[in-house]
Amino acid sequence: MVQDSSWNSDDDLDFEIDNFQSSPPSSSSHVDTSSDHMFAKLVDMGYSVDVIARAIEENGPNAETCAIIDTISTYSMNCEASSSKTNTVAHFIAMGFHEEKIIKAIHEHGEENMEQIANALLLSSEVSGDMAEEEDIDWSESDDDDEKDPESFDSCTQLRHMGFSALEASLAVQRCGDDVSIADLADFICAAQIAREFDEFHTDPEEQKPRQNINKRRIVPRRDPITSANAQPLSLPNPMVGFGIPNESVFITHRSLPAIARGPPYFYYENIANAPVGVWETISRHLYDVTPEFVDSKFFCAAARKRGYVHNLPISNRFQIQPAPKLTIQEALPATRRWWPKWDPRTQLNCILTVHASAQLTKWIRSALEAHPGEPPEATKRKVIEQCRRWNLVWVGKNKAAPLDADEIESLLGFPRNHTRGGGISMTQRLKSLGNSFQVDTVAYHLSVLKPLFPDGINVLSLFTGIGGGEVALHRLQIPMRTVVSVEISEVNRNILRDFWEQTNQRGRLIEFEDVQELTNEKIVELMKRVGGFDLVIGGSPCNNLAGGNRVSRSGLEGEQSSLFFEYCRILEVVRETTMEMRRS
Repeated sequence: MVQDSSWNSDDDLDFEIDNFQSSPPSSSSHVDTSSDHMFAKLVDMGYSVDVIARAIEENGPNAETCAIIDTISTYSMNCEASSSKTNTVAHFIAMGFHEEKIIKAIHEHGEENMEQIANALLLSSEVSGDMAEEEDIDWSESDDDDEKDPESFDSCTQLRHMGFSALEASLAVQRCGDDVSIADLADFICAAQIAREFDEFHTDPEEQKPRQNINKRRIVPRRDPITSANAQPLSLPNPMVGFGIPNESVFITHRSLPAIARGPPYFYYENIANAPVGVWETISRHLYDVTPEFVDSKFFCAAARKRGYVHNLPISNRFQIQPAPKLTIQEALPATRRWWPKWDPRTQLNCILTVHASAQLTKWIRSALEAHPGEPPEATKRKVIEQCRRWNLVWVGKNKAAPLDADEIESLLGFPRNHTRGGGISMTQRLKSLGNSFQVDTVAYHLSVLKPLFPDGINVLSLFTGIGGGEVALHRLQIPMRTVVSVEISEVNRNILRDFWEQTNQRGRLIEFEDVQELTNEKIVELMKRVGGFDLVIGGSPCNNLAGGNRVSRSGLEGEQSSLFFEYCRILEVVRETTMEMRRS
């Protein structure tokens, strides 16, 4: 099976434009809805969003596709001399330099000489006073209405470097705004990818057809159509504390669960909180109308991680695993305390990303600060803090800001030291796997209610396991795992979980599946009869899962596009129905 996270149909683009673009991007890039299908085809052909919009505006919304392509070709010929410099220009714009100076430096030193270009730009900035306090530069606005907003372009560029398409990045910035963090923009795109798979978002209810059964006894989750009249969007709480967090006096100790959702078996499903309108309503509806619990992991560790959890676990008598994690950067990473500037007010990190800041950026920060031996100018401090906040940089020496290393991320996410280290796993793979995992302390707080319920151990069905965040949480809670059936497509992640299982001397059984499609209804029933049923079905879609590739969407169900969320629903329904049958017999 092959993951398909690109936009391969006109329907997908129609969905994105209708649901995520609350207003036209600008008067110069507005595309009439009658040209949406042509727009989608041109995107699939590889043309950029801005160029397509410009060509459609020039020719009119009713122009033939061939005319639009001719116009785009003209643009290409006119820009041929400078097109090879696009990536280099974008790279240095993302670091905060002005486009004109970047192009001049490229002409002087050649595009391939990145270090010389960077040095020239740094020298130019110091000589011209770009960083001077008295100029009081506004980094968020452009002086020229016709020029792209640098902050918006910067966000789009960084999202593209993270692997998202230009159209996804552009729509996310338009929908969420320029002042939203990269982490939240990435979360939004991931949610959009999941949302595209929900049929009711881009198909009329009358046109919906039931999925073809791949098993004789297939159970399909309820898909009642929802109309605008009765759709009540869920609002995210602020602060995002769910039903309560440790060391706070206000707790919700009782909630009303629909009768059909009352366990056991228990279920626990995580998804990113900042989802487009309608996504959480759909997730909740397909999971027995259980209201999500929204929690930001900044209340459990020194990094933010806004997530929603749909579950039927009890919520009273929760407890925190010990030792309790540190909640500030300098407590969690004490080596940074000595070097932390007084003018950097950050006490917590943003959401952990799967990519690192470039060496050129950290070099620029050092050079910019060393140019001012005393207190740096306000404009310099503002720009440095902005980049540190965006890329989760920490201070490791005098004027030295650096990205988090994998060991530090492991600690922040609640994993044991060296959990992802060794075994031929590259640094890039470690970062990607960690960036798409559960935050263990948060999940363990929710799962802690299971300890008195299963003193003799628990049987777990772990879907889209990743690097075993749920398993680590249960282990740290000292809840014996009698059987864990794990489904994870990434070989790297499977190896990490297997190493953890062996190194912690687990006495139970670990049964692994690579592909969720292998868990047919018959196979689930067979497994349940063999192990005595499942007590907990845990899974989720924390992000795009660049390492695993099976959290968003793949081709399945006899060729139909299928969201893994619906696979979770299918499997959960089989587990719960089979549990009732086993109890009756």
